[in-house]
Amino acid sequence: MTDTTPPDTTPPASSPPAAVPPAAVPPATVPPATPLHAAAQPTAEVHVRPARPDEAAALAEVAAATFALACPPHTSADAIAAFLRDVLAPANFEAFLADPDRLLLVAEDAVGALAGYTMLVFGEPHDADAAGAIRIRPTAELSKCYVRAEAHGSGTAAALMTATLDAARGRGAAGSWLGVNQENVRALRFYGKHGFMQVGIKRFLVGERYEDDYVLERAL
Repeated sequence: MTDTTPPDTTPPASSPPAAVPPAAVPPATVPPATPLHAAAQPTAEVHVRPARPDEAAALAEVAAATFALACPPHTSADAIAAFLRDVLAPANFEAFLADPDRLLLVAEDAVGALAGYTMLVFGEPHDADAAGAIRIRPTAELSKCYVRAEAHGSGTAAALMTATLDAARGRGAAGSWLGVNQENVRALRFYGKHGFMQVGIKRFLVGERYEDDYVLERAL
């Protein structure tokens, strides 16, 4: 389950090459992508930039405020707390920020507060199911994509997504992929608006339970 971005009120972004979902995945789970020229400018004042090396604690705070938004209703508070402790703590973000194969971007609101963040991971997927599902290489995983609940519908998520895909393209990626929980209809709609198409399925461990994810991909 990739960390999810909330739905946005901005129109759709771009359209990758058509992909046929595997038989095991129900059709039309992700709405078809629409042309890039339909996208509008965000309505909020948003500044997107690379995260700084000294922002690990601030990123962990945003993660703590938003991770539950990506989880299905049955995810327990204990499982969420364990994931935050083991995967999204300040020490984890320090390692992410120091990793040359990762790129973190943050969205700042009008007063300079962090409203959301994304993380790209460049190179071949470590997940075997994802590696077998994606069709475009070289690739960059959209590993994390979070926006605070109060910024939903403001255009923040769209601005962050656009900048993130531009950054992936700038580093030489020809495609981008992500995993998203199959029950997260709002996130699936958002990703579909931004050109991602369903290409496979995988699992994602939260606490002691494996969740079912769709693998989505788009061309850059």
